[in-house]
Amino acid sequence: MRQALEHLHVGTRGRGLVEITAEVSEFVDRQPIDNGLLTVFCRHTSASLLIQENADPSVRRDLERYFETVAPEDPNRYEHDTEGPDDMPAHLRAALTQVQLTIPLENGRLALGSWQGIYVFEHRRQPHTRDIVLHLIGQ
Repeated sequence: MRQALEHLHVGTRGRGLVEITAEVSEFVDRQPIDNGLLTVFCRHTSASLLIQENADPSVRRDLERYFETVAPEDPNRYEHDTEGPDDMPAHLRAALTQVQLTIPLENGRLALGSWQGIYVFEHRRQPHTRDIVLHLIGQ
């Protein structure tokens, strides 16, 4: 059994989805592992991870609009605002999505579907650099 670990630093431009499929695939390609399991972990409470369609950009725009209605930025709605009015909505959006993904590795390739991509979902208005941990285990 072999393991590999790497940190991926992802720059965001503020709220929205940043596709990281290519970077994750490059990490996998460098490893001498053909079959196993990849864990992708986001080390933040105001950003998250998604596997989502990567063919039509309107999917990303619709997701962003949906989360704006589910967890709107409203100073009268939340008590927590330590880092600004977008702080608590960002935590809610992260709570409704996930900070960890598990993806099988089959014959040296991620077992993603034809239209699936891996995304960092930034929930804050300001740009950030997000630390994503990649851990691959297998043989």
